[in-house]
Amino acid sequence: MSNGETSRFVRLHVELVMEVTDVGQLTGAALDHIGGDPSLPDEERRQAVATVKEDPAEALAYLVDPFDLVATVPGTELAQASWSSEEMTDYDPDVEWDAAEWDLADDTAEEV
Repeated sequence: MSNGETSRFVRLHVELVMEVTDVGQLTGAALDHIGGDPSLPDEERRQAVATVKEDPAEALAYLVDPFDLVATVPGTELAQASWSSEEMTDYDPDVEWDAAEWDLADDTAEEV
């Protein structure tokens, strides 16, 4: 801010690449999570189950919650969170990456 004030709000960008080593275990954990969520209406639960069974990236998105990542950070309160997941067909774990090349400003993420 140009007038010397500081904002109370901070945007924290986090980009992760996860390797799925056991699709069955990941899917099972996501299905357990969905089944144990009493806040999900039946129709949303059916859609979530179908989506998770089809796509490991969606299963991961059901298990990773940004709130859980920052819930214990002292002196802060989560104001807004968004996240998304996608399969990375062009990712090569043997090639070094430059974080500046990643597009962290993707506004297509799911907002909570």
